[in-house]
Amino acid sequence: MAAAFSLKTFASTRPLSSSPSPLSHNPSFAKSSQLSLRTPKPKSIVLATMSSSVEAPKVSASSTNSDFLDRKASGVLHFVKYHGLGNDFIMVDNRDSTEPRVTPDQAIKLCDRNFGIGADGVIFVMPGINGSDYTMRIFNSDGSEPEMCGNGVRCFAKFIAELENLEGTHSFTIHTGAGLIVPEIQNDGQVKVDMGEPVLTAPQIPTKVSPTNENGSVVQAGLKVDGANWSVTCVSMGNPHCVTFGLVGNSQGLKVDELNLAEIGPKFEHHEMFPARTNTEFVEILSRSHLKMRVWERGAGATLACGTGACAIVVAAVLENRAERKCVVELPGGPLEIEWREEDNHIYMTGPAQSVFYGSVLL
Repeated sequence: MAAAFSLKTFASTRPLSSSPSPLSHNPSFAKSSQLSLRTPKPKSIVLATMSSSVEAPKVSASSTNSDFLDRKASGVLHFVKYHGLGNDFIMVDNRDSTEPRVTPDQAIKLCDRNFGIGADGVIFVMPGINGSDYTMRIFNSDGSEPEMCGNGVRCFAKFIAELENLEGTHSFTIHTGAGLIVPEIQNDGQVKVDMGEPVLTAPQIPTKVSPTNENGSVVQAGLKVDGANWSVTCVSMGNPHCVTFGLVGNSQGLKVDELNLAEIGPKFEHHEMFPARTNTEFVEILSRSHLKMRVWERGAGATLACGTGACAIVVAAVLENRAERKCVVELPGGPLEIEWREEDNHIYMTGPAQSVFYGSVLL
């Protein structure tokens, strides 16, 4: 990726699915601009470009957002930036191929918040397999590929609705590395996702922490990290999670805002007890139906939200008799509603997903 780029916001009062695209086909723009972005919200400010010779892209009144997404110029990646409670992703229409349009190394550059677009990961909408409607793949900001992502799957569902020009309530079957996931776009715009059943047996999570129960689960086990003995419960939501409510023997619990997450998070992620590394959630109990968490994500570091992590902490809180099966989980980016249903053992996550801007970047 070249360092030079142009950035401009565009006024628009139309919904995302029908507003004119600011990036109609313009050869001079493609040659002179490395990165162009459009916010879907009304704006009136124009930001200065890094080069005075870069021209603003022309807007065609007849073009649409779909026209923009359909452009397949060689060497140019067209994308839409989405976020779920601040957990942000570069969404790529990859429906014409089973191979991602960017490499892991390119994903690292794209996700860089200083020299790239900036994101927690790149998500690809790919053709469905084994009877599913679509396949979802993700590259984290460090180039690694997780099994799936809870906030990402909500963004995935809203992106599909945009690509397919869908309105109202819709559900999809999505093949992921964690199995089949079923999101449903609701009438209020929220996305409810059937996240499937949690996995609790240590080898399948995977973790080398010794099981504390006959069923092979790891609940309130001691884990030495940086000289401290943490009480942890391990859960897989298709990806591994280590959930802690505090140190062993500390009845007062955590105050998550006081944690130095950048210091302690990597020590959990790369702990020898987690052969595939792990996501780590630090949880504060506000009430039996209201939890607060901060997360260190495997491959992405500290993020504003983690959907699978929110699911994992409700499972852990129920197993430790700290909470009910239906909770509001407060994350730095906002709240998620999580329910672990006893009748089918499935976990359901409900929360928002929003578009931020359209963009085009030379690879």
